Amino acid sequence: MAVLAPILIGLLYVVLSSLIPEPHRRKVNAVLVGGAGAAYLSGGALGPWELVFCAVMTYVAFRGLDSWTFIGVGWLLHTAWDVVHHLKGQPILPFAHDSSFGCAFCDPVIAIWCFTGGRPVTGWFRRIGAPEPRVPGRT
Repeated sequence: MAVLAPILIGLLYVVLSSLIPEPHRRKVNAVLVGGAGAAYLSGGALGPWELVFCAVMTYVAFRGLDSWTFIGVGWLLHTAWDVVHHLKGQPILPFAHDSSFGCAFCDPVIAIWCFTGGRPVTGWFRRIGAPEPRVPGRT
């Protein structure tokens, strides 16, 4: 459950983000990945490196305003930061010991979606079971 729940949370994030129309979807996701870069600042477990990581994520988020690829890279960078914090024993949520561990499984799910262009997945549910659309002139 420690692995399945974060993956489901990542999938829920993707579904809910799909409800936001473009170009706002990409911009909202860029802002969120920028915020994720500052998530560990209050803990300070890695000293000045926390500030360096925040600066890198700010740049990646800025580039993400125009690029889903940069947003995906941001989520993967955050995954690496989650792993470091989990091993160091400084979780993202101080009251939830394995929160960084879970975040390390959630973030790559979001990153994969971003690398595919952040396309809405809500249309997938409507198409399941629907007949193939007919193209004029084809049999």
